[in-house]
Amino acid sequence: MKDDPRHGPFRHAEDDRESTRHVRDTPQARSPAYRLAFDDPDFLLREELRPVRLQLELLKPQLELDARGIVSTIVLFGGARIPSPEAREGARRGKLADMSPYYEEARRFARIITERSVATGCKENVIVTGGGPGVMEAGNRGAADAGGCSIGLNIVLPHEQVPNAYVTPELCFNFHYFGIRKMHFLLRARAIAVFPGGFGTLDELFESLTLIQTGRMERVPVLLFGEPFWRDVINWEALAEAGTIAPEDLQLFRFVETADAALEVIDGWDYTGKRDDIPGR
Repeated sequence: MKDDPRHGPFRHAEDDRESTRHVRDTPQARSPAYRLAFDDPDFLLREELRPVRLQLELLKPQLELDARGIVSTIVLFGGARIPSPEAREGARRGKLADMSPYYEEARRFARIITERSVATGCKENVIVTGGGPGVMEAGNRGAADAGGCSIGLNIVLPHEQVPNAYVTPELCFNFHYFGIRKMHFLLRARAIAVFPGGFGTLDELFESLTLIQTGRMERVPVLLFGEPFWRDVINWEALAEAGTIAPEDLQLFRFVETADAALEVIDGWDYTGKRDDIPGR
């Protein structure tokens, strides 16, 4: 027992859990009340245990990523419905099919980032996506192209969602709470690349911008791929003209069209929090 690094002087919880599997079958032993609290799913799913579940969902990925020595990430957000070039050929032509080039650019961006990450032993600038299809798949696929690792933060949805085939299996996590999932996206973020998407992508983008705007998160590059798309779906200047955001808030993000342009911003970024090209900073 002393040679096992899990153990202090006390008996380990895993040992007790195993012991309960072999107790004599009696009405008392079969009672739900007899189950060890940490080994009782019905108990853990009680409404009163929501704070505990929130904590567990925060801790599990945190401990796993710490154990892998992952220090920083590059976040990749984008739509689940944007098809790969292979899927595009079999799809009906239309606006969504015509967005397939974003898949290819996301894949290329992730590949270049991961080539750099591999040189750090996959400790720095690890690609993290939502782990699903579309742009998320492209990000994990690009990391796999480079022979590196990538993180997938999946979430249980009413319709079937399974991890894409390119997420590093040991870094593939599943979430119940959207809020905790979004927190994990940003905890180690060194840059945020946002490709066209729907409600989920918009939610992730605006949460990130809000945290930076309000000083709740250090400023990092926020790169919006596809200026025509983003200007079409959001009237950014109207927000500033209405006074609901400050004019300088429009400088919290950059429009880019290519992986090379995004990398240029990241490579030129002053991570001390100051930028010479931003007034007042």
